[in-house]
Amino acid sequence: MEVPRVFFGLVAALIVPMGLRWHRTRPGPTILLVVLYGGYAISSYMDRVRPWAALSATVLVALGAIHRQSPDESDRFGFPDVGAWWSRTLGTPTRWGTVAIGTALLLAAWIAGGRTAALFLDLVKSDRTAVFASALLIAAFGGGVLAKAATRPVRREIEALEEGPERTAATELMSGGPVIGMLERGLLFTFLAAGQPEAAALVLAAKSLVRVPSAEHGKHASEYFLIGTLASVIAALAMGMAARSAVGLSVL
Repeated sequence: MEVPRVFFGLVAALIVPMGLRWHRTRPGPTILLVVLYGGYAISSYMDRVRPWAALSATVLVALGAIHRQSPDESDRFGFPDVGAWWSRTLGTPTRWGTVAIGTALLLAAWIAGGRTAALFLDLVKSDRTAVFASALLIAAFGGGVLAKAATRPVRREIEALEEGPERTAATELMSGGPVIGMLERGLLFTFLAAGQPEAAALVLAAKSLVRVPSAEHGKHASEYFLIGTLASVIAALAMGMAARSAVGLSVL
């Protein structure tokens, strides 16, 4: 199980910041995420040389992607100003509420005891869990990159439309696309990985009922919806089949 865990984990470590576009705007968090998640991917095999070499190569790839994007030197590392966010964005009641929730979570962890912690650690250390978690991240975030690339020509056509009801309606439809697509791919992958393709079909049916473009959106919006949905299905299906095959299950 070493190769699937390391491979899926390191690919996920690269894909997630790419899907969030951090490699362009947040180079520091990108490298941190690659190192942390990549370290989790190889954690069960740290006594071997090849996993460490693979992690090093992954970090170099992330550095290369960041260097090619040439981030703004004025904010070279891209870490958020947590202090400013805490003092300006959150009011005093919200801060106290956040502290209360954090304290409650710590107390709950203490009450749960060592047995619960041991079960959680066993789950985290499981190679099968690591493979499925990494494949889920690849499907959700990598599928977003695929959908964006596939719909780029349609989005350009929409942006080239003259100001009017059709362009406004199509732009509004596209505005919620990334978040909805991520949730869609996550649900599709979960059901497919669990061996329940029928449930995955229900997700697509529900999306079609709620979000299908109407006549006022125009043909461009319909094309955007269809291409984006197909890209999400392809990403979720491919990663679901790959993850199941990697852990020794039937592909569907």
